[in-house]
Amino acid sequence: MAADKPIMDVMSVALGGMQNAQSILQRTAEHIAAVSPESSDAVDLSAQMMAMLAARNQYQTNARVIQTADDMQKKVLDLLA
Repeated sequence: MAADKPIMDVMSVALGGMQNAQSILQRTAEHIAAVSPESSDAVDLSAQMMAMLAARNQYQTNARVIQTADDMQKKVLDLLA
């Protein structure tokens, strides 16, 4: 259906945003975990925490976009039925 195309595009973009946020969370966690107490490498924990919070917010926002697009698609199908 032609009406589904924009909804699917929005869902694809939101899914890409969720995957990006997941990658950021993974990289940040690996960066924090890789530093040992004996190491002289310094990790700015506040910057890492801010990155994790930003990624969490990005993930949640994209999840809401997917939920909204799904709700809209259901309403369109109800109207067409």
